[in-house]
Amino acid sequence: MTRSEPSAPEVRPEQEALFSTAAEHYARHRPGLPDPAVHLRAGTLAGRTAPALLDLGTSTGQAPRALLAAVPHLAHVEAVDANRAMLVNARRALGPLLGGCTLTLVHGSAHAYAPAPGMNVPAPDLVTCCRSHHWMDGPGVLPMADRVAAPDATVAIMGDGCLRTHDAGWTRQLRKLIQRHLGSARRAGTGTAYTAPARSCEEDLAASAWSDVAEHRFPVARTSTPRHVPGYLRTTSFAYAGLFSDSARHAAFEADAHALLTGITGITGITGITDQEGPLVEQAEFRVLLARRPGITR
Repeated sequence: MTRSEPSAPEVRPEQEALFSTAAEHYARHRPGLPDPAVHLRAGTLAGRTAPALLDLGTSTGQAPRALLAAVPHLAHVEAVDANRAMLVNARRALGPLLGGCTLTLVHGSAHAYAPAPGMNVPAPDLVTCCRSHHWMDGPGVLPMADRVAAPDATVAIMGDGCLRTHDAGWTRQLRKLIQRHLGSARRAGTGTAYTAPARSCEEDLAASAWSDVAEHRFPVARTSTPRHVPGYLRTTSFAYAGLFSDSARHAAFEADAHALLTGITGITGITGITDQEGPLVEQAEFRVLLARRPGITR
């Protein structure tokens, strides 16, 4: 069973707009979660007969989707996002996988989440933020999680950076191309430059009820192609289609990006050869912070 809650008033128009044009590209172009990280999260639910998940900044539901496969007895998922288009795609992705699990889609800001009154929503045993915590009110999200989560729950904050933060020869050239089209500032929506959170998530956790933290790092090697990278860029806040003044300028950027990456890989566009893998390698690290309230047995 799936249901949607009414929109929360805390969602600002710029939050709604930021990833609206990117939602349809997420499922095809965003990398999934590495298996060791999925199994690590699943391990936090071991021994629970009907565990519940609260996923904040769910986008198209990647984190719940991976957990549903690893924890077949997952009983309930609350998926929260500030973007309606993302939730539409999350419903499409998660619906066929639910089985006996129930799903609630919540349109709202993560820090303002509260269980729907009168709906008997189970307290989450696991609260996750996957590649999304830096967009949230970090100091506000953690007290909210403390209010709603089960006494022995776990908070998992996960991420692995992006092509803009990864340092390799080809990503440096790609960044220069993006800056040539959009300016030197790191964009985060139309007319907005990205501002990093005032505190790291580790600092937020240390000052919260979730101060018992264990860090886990998983190396990940990804190989992309000149055909795939422009699609991935459509899912980012720094190079998505809405940042360009019109569709022609965005098309020109994507053509330049494809030409740049094709030149780097040596793929010349021979007829009948598509999506060959060249040396567009991203050596990433998927990091998971598992946080609990002090005194809770691991």
